[in-house]
Amino acid sequence: MSDVQQAYNSWATQYDTNENKTRDLEARSLRETLAPLSFTHCLEIGCGTGKNTVWLMEKAATVTAVDLSDEMLAKAKEKITAAHVQFVQADITQPWTFAAKQYDLVGFSLVLEHIELLSPIMKKVADVLTTGGYLYISELHPFKQYNGSKARFETEAGTQVVTCFNHHVSDFTDVATANGLELITLKEYFDDDDRNNIPRLLTLLFQKK
Repeated sequence: MSDVQQAYNSWATQYDTNENKTRDLEARSLRETLAPLSFTHCLEIGCGTGKNTVWLMEKAATVTAVDLSDEMLAKAKEKITAAHVQFVQADITQPWTFAAKQYDLVGFSLVLEHIELLSPIMKKVADVLTTGGYLYISELHPFKQYNGSKARFETEAGTQVVTCFNHHVSDFTDVATANGLELITLKEYFDDDDRNNIPRLLTLLFQKK
């Protein structure tokens, strides 16, 4: 078991109740970014405890919700029993055997900071995305990472920091462009919408040409 998987398994019991500005702001980001779009088959990477799944399942005919942590998935399954939502425990750096169809939306929510190499992941995305389909990415902003911010949570033994890798804005755009994905929108999200501070989130929307 990877240390990322172990960390999120440990985090699962308190993930929904802990104060977590990044989690809450990303939920807003996803809803604002995807609300104007229509999509039928959604592949949600990093579904966690289902904070976005509950919204995506109202828009899509099918949702394949994937997470590395079986404990996070267990929490999601407690909330969501809809027949058109399939939960899958998987490591996305391995072959995507869970992607049994073509999707017109693939979403990553606070996932890619835990992935060292973006290129193989983006190749998999391009393979499962329909022409005209959308890719949504929302991550802890690189500026936050440069300042030392990482996914972390408190335990009885102290603060647990999850393994993270820095990705620059151009890393996301370059690897997407190389795989035939066109940038549609780039938006930054700030705590309390205060643009005098470092942005918390970077949100990108791409479309497959």
